[in-house]
Amino acid sequence: MNNKFPKISENQEFKELYCAGLNLSCKEFSKCIFKKCDFSDCNFSGSSFIDCSFFDCNFSNTKLDDCSFQNIIFQNCKFLGIIFSRINTLLISWIHKECNITLCDFNNLNIKNSQFLECEIKESNFIRVNLFNSDFSGSNLQSSKFQDANLEKANFIGAKNYYIDPKCNKLKQARFSYPDALALLDSFEVKIEF
Repeated sequence: MNNKFPKISENQEFKELYCAGLNLSCKEFSKCIFKKCDFSDCNFSGSSFIDCSFFDCNFSNTKLDDCSFQNIIFQNCKFLGIIFSRINTLLISWIHKECNITLCDFNNLNIKNSQFLECEIKESNFIRVNLFNSDFSGSNLQSSKFQDANLEKANFIGAKNYYIDPKCNKLKQARFSYPDALALLDSFEVKIEF
């Protein structure tokens, strides 16, 4: 059923499509809106999305190798087990709002200026990733790993449950809020008393 989408889609709105397991590789989507679509186990390798919005969509175990995202909004979407480290980061621009991002891999990416606003980002890896000037405000980062990451000028105001070792990450001018910022001292094994 690969014919649900033509090779090129522009100014289209797609609602409540069940596409689980489909090969949707090498497609081009421009100015499209996707609402309540299930893309679990799909293959979007080599596809490009420009000026698109996704609302309440499921991307569990979706393959995104060499996929490009330019000016994209993901609102209340689910990402489970995605290897984002294989996407095309040329001209990448994306916003994640209130998304559930679990067991995902962002390693070795240059995704500066990314926005992860009020998301549940659990057990995901950000290793050797450039997140310069990115925004994680209001997000829950439970059990996610930051290592050798560039977090300079990143916004963690209102974020919680993060473990970020200042010795292993670049944090110059990054912003944090109290009391969660005390977690930055965890790697030093110091005791704080009130």
